[in-house]
Amino acid sequence: MRPQPMIVVDDVEATSAWYQQVLGLQSGHGGSEYEQLLSGQELVLQLHAWDVHEHPYLGDPNDRPYGNGVVLWFLDLDVAAAYARAVAAEAHVLEPLKVNPLANHREFWLRDPNGYVVVVAGRPGDVG
Repeated sequence: MRPQPMIVVDDVEATSAWYQQVLGLQSGHGGSEYEQLLSGQELVLQLHAWDVHEHPYLGDPNDRPYGNGVVLWFLDLDVAAAYARAVAAEAHVLEPLKVNPLANHREFWLRDPNGYVVVVAGRPGDVG
């Protein structure tokens, strides 16, 4: 089993562009109501518009903050390059690239345009 998280957003196309620019993901579907974001050939994140009504359990767009208690966590084998890409894209950095001594890896924390928290981390033990 593999997770394929879906977040609900105000603007699917703008959010897709952000994840493509900041995390280097690719569009696998495209559109204004739904998107699949890929890393290589693997689906890693789905985006869904709030105002599409075929799914009654997506949540309430007026209940904020979105994703409270959920962190979108991505593994990137070149976390330093990922951080440089995020900074170049002027992403909202919550915590800059640092070593997490408990996991013994490097990571950085972002906030996406919808308010979701995003972490990009290297492989555990990547700092020796």
